[in-house]
Amino acid sequence: MKILVTGGNGQLGSEIKDLSGSYPNSEFLFTSRAEMPLDNLDAIDNALQSFQPDVVINAGAYTTVDKAESEPELADKVNHLAVAQIAKWVKANNSKLIHVSTDYVFQGDSNVPLKEGEPTNPINIYGATKQKGEQAIVDSEAEAIIIRTAWVYSTYGANFVKTMIRLMTERDEISVISDQIGSPTYARDLAKAILQIVHGAKWTNGIYHFSNEGEISWYDFAIAIRDLSSLDCKINAIPTEQYPTPAKRPKFSLLDKTKIKETFDVEIPFWKNSLTSMLNHL
Repeated sequence: MKILVTGGNGQLGSEIKDLSGSYPNSEFLFTSRAEMPLDNLDAIDNALQSFQPDVVINAGAYTTVDKAESEPELADKVNHLAVAQIAKWVKANNSKLIHVSTDYVFQGDSNVPLKEGEPTNPINIYGATKQKGEQAIVDSEAEAIIIRTAWVYSTYGANFVKTMIRLMTERDEISVISDQIGSPTYARDLAKAILQIVHGAKWTNGIYHFSNEGEISWYDFAIAIRDLSSLDCKINAIPTEQYPTPAKRPKFSLLDKTKIKETFDVEIPFWKNSLTSMLNHL
């Protein structure tokens, strides 16, 4: 099986790369921004035509949420038009696609875990471009699985966990938002689930949700990072209003994972166990 992974140097792509050795019968191609720039539609086609993958794992995206507010065209090109191009190629060449999306497609005002069929209504540019990417895949009628995830972190790249460790090492006191609720996602857990689905006997098109189990705030997450890292730093809980950002953030991002667990027999670890595992890796 030939598997092409976009965003090969990102958090998720890097974790997939680490795990790919467990699948010696598959040939992987990990494309970086230089090899397959997702803002260049011709380059996307050329890379796909050259490698002829059986499966595309689209782990690449424009993810700078605040910057997207001032770069809407670039965000749309990467998160929507590039996705449409990949889906079109996949459909025409009888391949399969796993596309990674986000909780940001939702309004974020729920108070119960979000199921896949909930209406999407993004509150920022990033979420809107990701929602259009999802719709482009559905419209293409390609053999495709869309996995929405949230609060992704990894030993690779820049993320909340690594930022917190740096800040807590540098400062005696920090403030973290306590009224945005969700569950983090260790990119390695998501990578395992994706590879399990790709190499499994069952392929069922559709939208699925994946994040680690449990329900916490960013403040709770920061406290756990501090305690598990044995750092000495006072953490103050603050409301969203005290930390304004160019892009609005969903207040509630908790995803219901029942569908992916039942369809693909995927096991999802509890968030604190995964955080401990990641910190040990780090």
